Amino acid sequence: MQIAFHLGAHATDDERLIRTLANAPEALDTAGTHTPVPRAYRNALRDALIALKGRPADAATQQALLEAAARGARGEIRRLVFSYENFLALPESAITEKGFYPAAAEKLGPLANLFPGAQVDFFLALRNPALLVSALAARQPGRSIEEILAGQAPESLRWGPVVARMAQAAQAAGAARLILWCHEDLPLVLPEVVRAIGGLAEEVALPEEDRLLAEIMTAEGMARLRGYLAQHPPKTVEQRRKVLAAFLDKFARPEQLEEEVTLPGWDADLVARMTAAYEADVLEIAALEGVTFIAP
Repeated sequence: MQIAFHLGAHATDDERLIRTLANAPEALDTAGTHTPVPRAYRNALRDALIALKGRPADAATQQALLEAAARGARGEIRRLVFSYENFLALPESAITEKGFYPAAAEKLGPLANLFPGAQVDFFLALRNPALLVSALAARQPGRSIEEILAGQAPESLRWGPVVARMAQAAQAAGAARLILWCHEDLPLVLPEVVRAIGGLAEEVALPEEDRLLAEIMTAEGMARLRGYLAQHPPKTVEQRRKVLAAFLDKFARPEQLEEEVTLPGWDADLVARMTAAYEADVLEIAALEGVTFIAP
């Protein structure tokens, strides 16, 4: 059995990846992959995590979890995909007096222990902390920016230390793998991310894989892109990304790509410094042992 946990982070997905997989039922059936609907398993997973307190699940608990997750499956299940942006923290706990996603690493062992003996993969999208804080603030309208930051300086919100601890925890959990990408790169890497989560081969067709591009490009640009790809099918992932990048550069809708941070007391210089630190962290994270990084 293979288990894939898509961990978020917050404001990086809106269940897009799971929907893309769910819209390829024939590919999932062939691979033996099942993407259960959230209501079928989230309460069961939560209750098991509370009861086990990090210990490996016994056979009865595993069977109960599998039965809950298997509802709606159409054939033999060889890979289960669980996706929940709150696996690592609730929005109000993403930043605490202990730091940025302080409990992320300690969540991995208990999750892996829900299915001891299975091959476990953890998936996580990173996002520029400046934009992430802005998104977290929008989700917590009753809290001030000071409450959201919980005493942390904005420039201390770094993914590097968080992921380093997560990589160590994943290795400690046995054969668990940690697969990451940047949310900002998703238009270019979505097919590879979805196939990795679903355990699908590179050549497997995904009918919905260009929906994100259609959302951020003009209709004319999308039509031209589809026509170009039909006439000049890319031979490699790298060729495809170069084509997408060229079309995005010419036909992307600016309002879909440009995000403004309008938090009290935050100016352009602060956002620029946080962005530079984020980019430096990404380079270090991609080189970490135990991390597979999907980059354009």
